[in-house]
Amino acid sequence: MFSRACEYAIKIMIYISANEKERRRTGLKEVTEAIASPEAFTAKILQQLVKSKLLNSYKGPTGGFELVVGKEIRLLDVVLAIDGSQILDACVLGLEHCSSAQPCPVHEQFLLVKEQLKETLLATDIRDNALRNSTINLK
Repeated sequence: MFSRACEYAIKIMIYISANEKERRRTGLKEVTEAIASPEAFTAKILQQLVKSKLLNSYKGPTGGFELVVGKEIRLLDVVLAIDGSQILDACVLGLEHCSSAQPCPVHEQFLLVKEQLKETLLATDIRDNALRNSTINLK
């Protein structure tokens, strides 16, 4: 459903959020090991999350990454930062011209699916205890 980069970004945000409870920053190497992702690819995703103002980045011996303080970060924010709004806006058949006025053969069937996806992404906070306390393996 999401790009590989977006999947990694969601895992990154959940992992960093879990470390937030311990009041510590998370380094690049730690993230790559925790989610089994290539280091260079992970670094680019982290840069994009910082640029999108979802993460703060700090240099030096106590450096690393942390979620932006005082900001509610939704899964929708992560998806938009990495994949953009295409998953919510684009035609599921990939047609260039698809709208309510000029619908594709499955346009109406997917309107509800897209709306439910958007609502779920909007309702899911990265700092949600259910995500942070998850014991699932992020690899």
